[in-house]
Amino acid sequence: MKTVQMEDIVSLSKRRGFVFQSSEIYGGLAGFYDYGPLGIELVNNLKTLWWNAMVRDHDNIFGVDGSIIQNPLLWEASGHVAGFTDPMVEDTITHKRYRADHLAGVDTADLKELAAILKDKKSPEGNPISEPRYFNMMMQTWVGPVQDDAAKTYLRPETAGAIFTNFLNVKDTMRAKLPFGIAQIGKAFRNEISPRDFIFRVRELEQMEMQYFISKDMQESAYDQWRQFAWHFLIDKIGLKESSLSWHEHDANERAHYAAAAHDIYFKFPHGTKELWGTHNRTDYDLSNHARVSGKDLSYVDEQTGERFIPYVIESSVGVGRMLLAVMSDAFVKESVNGEERTVLKLKPAIAPYKLAVSPLLKNKPELVRMAREIYNDLKQDYGMVIWDDNGNIGKRYRRQDEIGTPFCITIDFESLDNRSVTIRFRDDLKQERYAVDKLKQLLNKELSR
Repeated sequence: MKTVQMEDIVSLSKRRGFVFQSSEIYGGLAGFYDYGPLGIELVNNLKTLWWNAMVRDHDNIFGVDGSIIQNPLLWEASGHVAGFTDPMVEDTITHKRYRADHLAGVDTADLKELAAILKDKKSPEGNPISEPRYFNMMMQTWVGPVQDDAAKTYLRPETAGAIFTNFLNVKDTMRAKLPFGIAQIGKAFRNEISPRDFIFRVRELEQMEMQYFISKDMQESAYDQWRQFAWHFLIDKIGLKESSLSWHEHDANERAHYAAAAHDIYFKFPHGTKELWGTHNRTDYDLSNHARVSGKDLSYVDEQTGERFIPYVIESSVGVGRMLLAVMSDAFVKESVNGEERTVLKLKPAIAPYKLAVSPLLKNKPELVRMAREIYNDLKQDYGMVIWDDNGNIGKRYRRQDEIGTPFCITIDFESLDNRSVTIRFRDDLKQERYAVDKLKQLLNKELSR
């Protein structure tokens, strides 16, 4: 088996309708991508699993859907206006801009350190570069008819802002007691200097995020709880290999100045081992700052002790696009079968875009087509994403379904007409077995719950 390359994932994504370059007919736009018919199904399955595990399986986690554009004071309070920056250098000839830390090959935002490393460095084009400077990554827009400073605001750079500003609303309307969390799935926008690595680093992204509000004395236990949640979700719910994952603890130089602790789950992406899911102890920084700037009392009163305090926050955050890329990379396999190369996405059945493919052995035999359609329509009622496939010979159909991750192919042949049985072909081990039609759902319910 070959090690998966990014080119493999990009090619499969375009060829089979997972991910397309945004506005491709106009030459595209760097850092923006569209999900195709299979990509959006896979993405929606991932989001549904996360939402069920995070919100619906917890009595004390509540969902919101905040606006992409918020009052600009929110981003001043959060520190984004002053501090949401990356170090940047510019090619002095072409005026192209590059992340200074990426060009230097180090993980730091210290301008002096970067300037020393890049002293004799050239741009990728071989030209002299400028001194490193900071670049704010928030995307600006204006609200109203006049484009002046009074109307200036931003597309949100993260989804957490609306969670913090809705702390009181959720607490009061849901009668929530600490500890409780607020979760959200939504778009965020970051004007990345150099978007790259396909959908890993983009300018428009979608986040799945939960902020867990606690008393200060709960921070260690809650932090460990949500670290373990992330780890087990990736392995048990969406099927990533444990060997593909590792923990990275932020040291004092990596952490935000207000964070008491920060751990990332790293994944072995085709372009290297990189961050996938973050768990951070944000202390009381967020609610304290929003209380200061807004003038609203965001404290919590413990009913038993009468103590009033600003809650601490444990953050659990993962990007949808990165999760999609991780899932496709981990599931992608090229292998030799009977002397022929087979490309297969060994996706966990729960997240596969199509759960089943139904085919008549021959599409020009009305009796086979009729029975296959009957079974297809029945299965579609119970399993939703079922694909009808009668294009090409049966071997080509199997290969096509392998490549898009369909776990089971059901074929109706002449024996089916005699005894109402079908052949089920299993994607991962290529096993083929016959099952009576009236036993089919019993088998599928078991297999699809894995």
